Amino acid sequence: MEVIKTTIEGVVIITPRIFKDSRGYFFESFNQNEFEQKVCQTTFVQDNESKSSYGVLRGLHFQKPPYAQSKLVRVLKGAVLDVAVDIRKGSPTFGHHVAVELTEDNHLQFFIPRGFAHGFSVLSEEVIFQYKCDNFYAPQYEGALAWNDPDLNIDWLVPEDKILLSDKDRAHPRLKDADCLFDYSDGLYNK
Repeated sequence: MEVIKTTIEGVVIITPRIFKDSRGYFFESFNQNEFEQKVCQTTFVQDNESKSSYGVLRGLHFQKPPYAQSKLVRVLKGAVLDVAVDIRKGSPTFGHHVAVELTEDNHLQFFIPRGFAHGFSVLSEEVIFQYKCDNFYAPQYEGALAWNDPDLNIDWLVPEDKILLSDKDRAHPRLKDADCLFDYSDGLYNK
Protein backbone atom coordinates (compact mmCIF):
# COMPACT_ATOMS: atom_id res chain seq x y z
CA MET A 1 0.00 0.00 0.00
CA GLU A 2 1.06 3.55 -0.66
CA VAL A 3 0.43 6.18 2.01
CA ILE A 4 -0.23 9.74 0.82
CA LYS A 5 0.21 12.48 3.42
CA THR A 6 -2.32 15.31 3.50
CA THR A 7 -2.11 18.90 4.71
CA ILE A 8 -2.89 17.74 8.28
CA GLU A 9 -0.38 15.52 10.03
CA GLY A 10 -1.74 12.05 10.76
CA VAL A 11 -4.60 12.24 8.25
CA VAL A 12 -3.60 10.07 5.31
CA ILE A 13 -4.96 8.60 2.10
CA ILE A 14 -4.09 4.99 1.39
CA THR A 15 -3.79 3.60 -2.12
CA PRO A 16 -3.77 -0.20 -2.31
CA ARG A 17 -1.77 -2.21 -4.84
CA ILE A 18 -4.37 -3.50 -7.27
CA PHE A 19 -3.78 -6.58 -9.41
CA LYS A 20 -5.98 -6.60 -12.51
CA ASP A 21 -6.41 -9.17 -15.26
CA SER A 22 -9.17 -10.44 -17.54
CA ARG A 23 -11.01 -11.96 -14.56
CA GLY A 24 -11.26 -8.69 -12.64
CA TYR A 25 -9.08 -7.41 -9.82
CA PHE A 26 -7.66 -8.30 -6.43
CA PHE A 27 -6.20 -6.17 -3.66
CA GLU A 28 -5.38 -6.48 0.00
CA SER A 29 -7.70 -4.00 1.69
CA PHE A 30 -6.03 -4.16 5.10
CA ASN A 31 -2.86 -5.54 6.65
CA GLN A 32 -2.29 -4.80 10.37
CA ASN A 33 1.52 -5.07 10.18
CA GLU A 34 1.84 -2.78 7.17
CA PHE A 35 -0.67 -0.31 8.60
CA GLU A 36 1.26 -0.04 11.88
CA GLN A 37 4.58 0.41 10.03
CA LYS A 38 3.33 3.07 7.64
CA VAL A 39 0.44 4.86 9.37
CA CYS A 40 -0.18 4.41 13.08
CA GLN A 41 0.10 1.96 15.98
CA THR A 42 -3.52 1.03 16.65
CA THR A 43 -5.79 -1.99 16.57
CA PHE A 44 -9.17 -1.92 14.88
CA VAL A 45 -11.91 -3.59 16.93
CA GLN A 46 -15.17 -2.86 15.07
CA ASP A 47 -16.22 -2.77 11.40
CA ASN A 48 -19.29 -0.82 10.27
CA GLU A 49 -21.10 -0.50 6.96
CA SER A 50 -23.78 1.90 5.76
CA LYS A 51 -25.88 2.24 2.64
CA SER A 52 -27.09 5.68 1.58
CA SER A 53 -28.55 7.47 -1.42
CA TYR A 54 -27.51 10.63 -3.26
CA GLY A 55 -27.36 13.74 -1.09
CA VAL A 56 -27.22 11.96 2.26
CA LEU A 57 -24.76 13.69 4.56
CA ARG A 58 -23.60 11.87 7.68
CA GLY A 59 -21.55 13.93 10.10
CA LEU A 60 -19.60 15.56 11.47
CA HIS A 61 -19.24 12.90 14.19
CA PHE A 62 -16.66 11.90 16.78
CA GLN A 63 -16.41 10.06 20.09
CA LYS A 64 -15.00 11.76 23.18
CA PRO A 65 -12.26 10.27 25.37
CA PRO A 66 -11.87 7.71 26.77
CA TYR A 67 -13.77 6.24 23.79
CA ALA A 68 -12.16 8.34 21.07
CA GLN A 69 -12.02 6.52 17.73
CA SER A 70 -9.83 6.45 14.69
CA LYS A 71 -11.53 5.38 11.49
CA LEU A 72 -10.23 3.78 8.33
CA VAL A 73 -12.91 4.29 5.67
CA ARG A 74 -13.57 3.22 2.09
CA VAL A 75 -16.33 2.93 -0.49
CA LEU A 76 -17.46 -0.46 -1.81
CA LYS A 77 -20.06 0.92 -4.22
CA GLY A 78 -20.61 4.47 -5.47
CA ALA A 79 -18.81 7.66 -4.43
CA VAL A 80 -18.58 10.01 -1.44
CA LEU A 81 -16.78 13.13 -0.40
CA ASP A 82 -15.17 12.17 2.90
CA VAL A 83 -14.10 14.87 5.37
CA ALA A 84 -11.91 14.97 8.48
CA VAL A 85 -11.89 18.12 10.69
CA ASP A 86 -9.14 18.75 13.25
CA ILE A 87 -10.83 19.41 16.61
CA ARG A 88 -7.71 19.20 18.80
CA LYS A 89 -7.44 22.46 20.76
CA GLY A 90 -3.90 23.82 20.47
CA SER A 91 -3.23 22.03 17.18
CA PRO A 92 -1.60 24.18 14.46
CA THR A 93 -4.36 22.93 12.13
CA PHE A 94 -7.30 23.28 14.58
CA GLY A 95 -10.50 23.84 12.60
CA HIS A 96 -8.90 22.86 9.28
CA HIS A 97 -10.22 19.98 7.23
CA VAL A 98 -9.13 17.50 4.60
CA ALA A 99 -11.62 16.27 2.00
CA VAL A 100 -11.11 13.38 -0.41
CA GLU A 101 -13.35 11.66 -2.95
CA LEU A 102 -13.58 7.94 -2.27
CA THR A 103 -15.08 5.82 -5.04
CA GLU A 104 -15.56 2.20 -5.93
CA ASP A 105 -13.20 2.78 -8.87
CA ASN A 106 -10.30 4.56 -7.14
CA HIS A 107 -10.28 2.13 -4.15
CA LEU A 108 -8.78 4.86 -1.95
CA GLN A 109 -9.00 4.57 1.82
CA PHE A 110 -8.94 7.50 4.23
CA PHE A 111 -7.54 7.36 7.74
CA ILE A 112 -9.11 9.73 10.26
CA PRO A 113 -7.15 9.76 13.55
CA ARG A 114 -8.54 10.29 17.02
CA GLY A 115 -9.12 13.98 17.69
CA PHE A 116 -10.97 14.58 14.42
CA ALA A 117 -14.63 14.95 13.48
CA HIS A 118 -15.67 12.86 10.48
CA GLY A 119 -18.42 13.05 7.91
CA PHE A 120 -19.27 12.25 4.32
CA SER A 121 -21.70 13.28 1.60
CA VAL A 122 -22.98 10.85 -1.02
CA LEU A 123 -22.13 11.89 -4.58
CA SER A 124 -23.51 8.85 -6.44
CA GLU A 125 -27.04 7.50 -6.77
CA GLU A 126 -26.24 5.01 -4.01
CA VAL A 127 -23.23 4.23 -1.86
CA ILE A 128 -22.08 1.38 0.31
CA PHE A 129 -19.58 2.77 2.79
CA GLN A 130 -17.37 0.73 5.11
CA TYR A 131 -15.27 1.77 8.06
CA LYS A 132 -13.01 0.20 10.63
CA CYS A 133 -12.90 1.72 14.13
CA ASP A 134 -10.22 1.32 16.77
CA ASN A 135 -12.59 1.74 19.70
CA PHE A 136 -16.09 0.41 20.32
CA TYR A 137 -19.20 2.50 19.77
CA ALA A 138 -20.14 4.29 23.00
CA PRO A 139 -23.28 6.40 22.46
CA GLN A 140 -22.92 8.26 25.76
CA TYR A 141 -19.59 9.67 24.46
CA GLU A 142 -20.87 10.83 21.07
CA GLY A 143 -20.03 14.31 19.88
CA ALA A 144 -20.71 16.17 16.65
CA LEU A 145 -20.35 19.47 14.83
CA ALA A 146 -22.65 21.30 12.45
CA TRP A 147 -22.07 20.12 8.90
CA ASN A 148 -22.65 23.65 7.58
CA ASP A 149 -20.52 25.60 10.09
CA PRO A 150 -19.41 28.66 8.07
CA ASP A 151 -16.09 28.75 9.94
CA LEU A 152 -15.26 25.28 8.57
CA ASN A 153 -16.25 26.30 5.02
CA ILE A 154 -16.66 22.73 3.73
CA ASP A 155 -17.87 22.31 0.15
CA TRP A 156 -19.75 19.01 0.32
CA LEU A 157 -20.11 18.91 -3.50
CA VAL A 158 -23.89 18.51 -3.15
CA PRO A 159 -26.28 21.47 -3.54
CA GLU A 160 -27.61 22.50 -0.13
CA ASP A 161 -31.23 21.91 -1.18
CA LYS A 162 -30.35 18.29 -2.07
CA ILE A 163 -28.64 17.43 1.24
CA LEU A 164 -30.48 14.84 3.34
CA LEU A 165 -29.79 14.83 7.08
CA SER A 166 -30.96 12.83 10.06
CA ASP A 167 -32.89 14.83 12.66
CA LYS A 168 -29.91 14.38 14.97
CA ASP A 169 -27.45 15.84 12.41
CA ARG A 170 -29.57 18.99 11.98
CA ALA A 171 -28.91 20.19 15.54
CA HIS A 172 -25.16 20.03 16.17
CA PRO A 173 -23.18 23.06 17.43
CA ARG A 174 -20.65 25.06 15.48
CA LEU A 175 -17.00 24.39 16.29
CA LYS A 176 -16.68 27.65 18.24
CA ASP A 177 -19.62 26.61 20.47
CA ALA A 178 -18.69 22.95 20.92
CA ASP A 179 -17.52 21.59 24.23
CA CYS A 180 -15.60 18.43 25.05
CA LEU A 181 -13.18 18.76 22.16
CA PHE A 182 -9.73 17.18 22.27
CA ASP A 183 -6.48 18.60 23.61
CA TYR A 184 -3.60 18.53 21.14
CA SER A 185 -1.13 17.64 23.90
CA ASP A 186 -3.06 14.55 25.03
CA GLY A 187 -1.71 11.14 24.05
CA LEU A 188 -4.81 9.98 22.21
CA TYR A 189 -3.31 6.58 21.42
CA ASN A 190 -2.26 5.62 24.97
CA LYS A 191 -4.23 2.55 25.91
